[in-house]
Amino acid sequence: MTRILVADDDRTTRLLLTETLRDAKYTVVAVNDGAAALSKIKAGKFDLVLMDVWMPKLNGLEVLAKLKNVKKRPKIIVMTSDDTPETLLGAIREEAYTYVAKPVDPKALLVLVKETLSKTSKPQPIEVVSASPTWVELLVPCSLDEAERIEAFMAHLKSGLSEDVKRAVGQAFHELLLNAVEWGGKLDPNRKVRISFLRARRMLMYRIADPGPGFKFAELDHAAISHMPDEPTKHDEIRQKKGLRPGGFGLVLTQANVDELLYNEKQNEVVFVKYLDEAAH
Repeated sequence: MTRILVADDDRTTRLLLTETLRDAKYTVVAVNDGAAALSKIKAGKFDLVLMDVWMPKLNGLEVLAKLKNVKKRPKIIVMTSDDTPETLLGAIREEAYTYVAKPVDPKALLVLVKETLSKTSKPQPIEVVSASPTWVELLVPCSLDEAERIEAFMAHLKSGLSEDVKRAVGQAFHELLLNAVEWGGKLDPNRKVRISFLRARRMLMYRIADPGPGFKFAELDHAAISHMPDEPTKHDEIRQKKGLRPGGFGLVLTQANVDELLYNEKQNEVVFVKYLDEAAH
């Protein structure tokens, strides 16, 4: 049976997670501090660890750091209500698999646990270049799994923003990141995409640079942006002939969601800006 370790010093949270996971037929071991978590992980075989960040004796980030050289280390999901860049990106630095915000929603947690356990490939390390509250910079392997992981972390860096802004920025980041990973990086995890996220008082700015040679919009005959507005459905015919999935509206939607969208000359680097109020225009 799948074995999961729950490490949390809050008794209510620990019991809730333990009961939820056992009801889902997982084998669960629970501890209430970081030192006990470290001991259990080193001594026993666990498929997954749910670990709080702020615990006595050793905090979650310290436990992660001590596990870096452990062979066959389980995937670790960090749990915390602390969504500061220092904490979130500290978890990335120490190779946490993903992050869940507290208080934990039991139903959402079960979905996340199932999805995490279903990933069979070994997680690739994501390099944190800068973890400043106003300047986050990362080097991410060109893999769909790592792109999904970094999106989960980045989503929590937009605290204090309206839901509309979060949605718009999230959609734009998703489309441009996948373009960089798939087209620029060719899904080669040995190649890296550089992501920068700058947060000022009146704007958000993202920069995504992929390792590819670049492209020209005229060459993207399968993308809607190459035919808008004169032939808005032409790309669908081309996608069908190439055996591609329906869609191709990613760049069109991105343009609609952000205030500025700029490419460099080679078009292997893109910057987009979202203003936080009208006075910033």
